[in-house]
Amino acid sequence: MPELLRAWSRVWRHLLAAAVGVVAWGAMTAVVLSVPLTAAQQDVVGAALVLDLVLGAVTFALLLLRRRHPLVVACLTSAACVVSVTSMGPAALAVASMATRRQRVPVAVVATVFLAGSIVSEFVYRPRFLFTEGGGFEATSGVLLGEVFFAAAVATGYYVAARRDLVGSLRERALTAEREQALAAKVAREAERNRIAREMHDVLAHRISMVALHAGALTYRDDLDRGQTVEAAQTIQENARLALAELREVLGVLRADGPAGISADAPQPTLAQLPALLADAREAGSAVRLDSGELLVHRFPETLSRTAFRIVQEALTNARKHAPGEPVVVRLTGAAGDVLEVEVRNPLAGRTSAAPSSGVGLLGLAERAELAGGTFAHGPRPDGSFVVTARLPWQS
Repeated sequence: MPELLRAWSRVWRHLLAAAVGVVAWGAMTAVVLSVPLTAAQQDVVGAALVLDLVLGAVTFALLLLRRRHPLVVACLTSAACVVSVTSMGPAALAVASMATRRQRVPVAVVATVFLAGSIVSEFVYRPRFLFTEGGGFEATSGVLLGEVFFAAAVATGYYVAARRDLVGSLRERALTAEREQALAAKVAREAERNRIAREMHDVLAHRISMVALHAGALTYRDDLDRGQTVEAAQTIQENARLALAELREVLGVLRADGPAGISADAPQPTLAQLPALLADAREAGSAVRLDSGELLVHRFPETLSRTAFRIVQEALTNARKHAPGEPVVVRLTGAAGDVLEVEVRNPLAGRTSAAPSSGVGLLGLAERAELAGGTFAHGPRPDGSFVVTARLPWQS
């Protein structure tokens, strides 16, 4: 169907040009033959009418070249109008096609040719070969009518060009909008993937590291009695269960169309759960000390509280991986209306645990702190300790 429409859009212009030429030839023939003529005059008029049709056919054929040579075709068809009214249709199409380029010099050149042709036709050709009255009001009116015809063709060309520009602009804007929409969707998907990865890491790394720690103890220690082995296995089982439960909570938060039973608004951990987090770390064998004074009694903004909790959680996980058995100090300081400073410090150790490391935990924490409007730093200190520090704005 689109191919048929494109073919018709090319054909109908030529059909219209041919129709205009034939109608003009018929009207002129009727006018010329309505006047009494001698036999010799009739022969001349007959030859002129045949020549008119032949030139009309030639100019119609020239239309096939109007896009490649617009100025030449417009000039030739306009010049042919001197002796051929049939060429008026092809000339109009050629002039309009040339005018779509909106170049003033070619339009002026063709206008000059058309005006000169109209004057020659009305004052020289018609009186001598068609035996109409030469000069006077009728000839002048014919010249003016021809110029109006030419101006209408030029105006049509300019209108078509303006319409094409408008359609092209609208099409480009639509394509740009589609590209921007596709890009926005891609950015949203990437952001959601990053968010999922960050949440998965923060939630699971803590539990999985504890599972790996106790599983390693069962693997390498052969001095455990039955009760200690059962206790370690229960710890592994409990942390695995909690990891699965927390994974389901994260999926419930990130998937608005989650299955029944999973709330899309499941609560995220905050500093209110910090004592429980530290208790889990102590049960895993880490000597963790909290230095916060009376700070935890404050009511923190949700984003601040969640970010601070995740920073402490990831720092404890890293300490357990890279400095197992070393004491860890968690310090919270700050005041409402200023900043909340979170510091996690542990001594550097010469050995690490067998727990797997993703290598992106600290990068994720830096991103979290930046999204919260704060700063994040980590690294070894001269006293032989490794310190993770975050400064987060605390809006009162």
